[in-house]
Amino acid sequence: MANKQMSAAEAVAHIKDGMIVGIGGWGPRRKPMALVREMLRSPVKDLTVVAYGGAEVGMLCAAGKVKKLIFAFVTLDFIPLEPYFRQARQSGKLDVMEIDEGMMLLGLRAAAMRVPFIPSRIGLGTDVLLRNPGIKLVDSPYDDRQWVAMPALPLDVALVHVDRADARGVCQINGPDIYMDEMFVRAAKQSFVSCDELVDSSFFNDSDESRQVFWERAHTSGVVHVPAGAHPSSCAPMYGFDVKHFKEYTASAKEEGGWQKYADRYVNCTHAEYLERVGGLDAVHKLPLPVF
Repeated sequence: MANKQMSAAEAVAHIKDGMIVGIGGWGPRRKPMALVREMLRSPVKDLTVVAYGGAEVGMLCAAGKVKKLIFAFVTLDFIPLEPYFRQARQSGKLDVMEIDEGMMLLGLRAAAMRVPFIPSRIGLGTDVLLRNPGIKLVDSPYDDRQWVAMPALPLDVALVHVDRADARGVCQINGPDIYMDEMFVRAAKQSFVSCDELVDSSFFNDSDESRQVFWERAHTSGVVHVPAGAHPSSCAPMYGFDVKHFKEYTASAKEEGGWQKYADRYVNCTHAEYLERVGGLDAVHKLPLPVF
């Protein structure tokens, strides 16, 4: 079996200027933040980012990496609007496709199914269609109604974070919600997965463990072992999101040169240095889990 284990830098090296990059997770929950920080340190630019967004979107916008954003929301949850995303959105610098959460799921699902669109009633009678003239209505061949034709959202690369993986690319999500990560992976040409724990393949011989595997290992292009790789977002049931850190991050957006100060401390460093600066791995594992 192929060994797909690689470093974060090796994974991010597959991302080229102008690519469409899907980022899994949900707001401040189970985001592949170690991979995002590696992207921030890389020269890649002019990306189209597809995400149920959190701090990863704000950081990529602050660093000037994003040309277009396809999104349903960008939030830190207890902080309703991600601050650096807000700055980028209000400046008018971003090309955006702002759609309903369900519509984005259908777009990813269509890409995963390799079909050009999926018909839906989601979006009918709303301003989503007015704001996105590229989304068309189609006549039904079975009745006299029209339906929204949500176009496929094919991805060049997907980045997701999971609880555990083996070197072959078998990935386990052990939390209460897998969000849309399976669809991101299936919609992408290449998928790179960071994991908190790298396990032996025999781990998945246990049927209770294998039931939490949601895509075939053939869809995983690379595995990056990064303990606490989702921080400051959560990775339930291992750790919650870091409220104190998110408050510090949000406060930086109000300071002159705040992004550069934040990046100098928390981005322009190794992962080991990052963990030390946020209090250490043990402190991350003690973060309380979010309440759904």
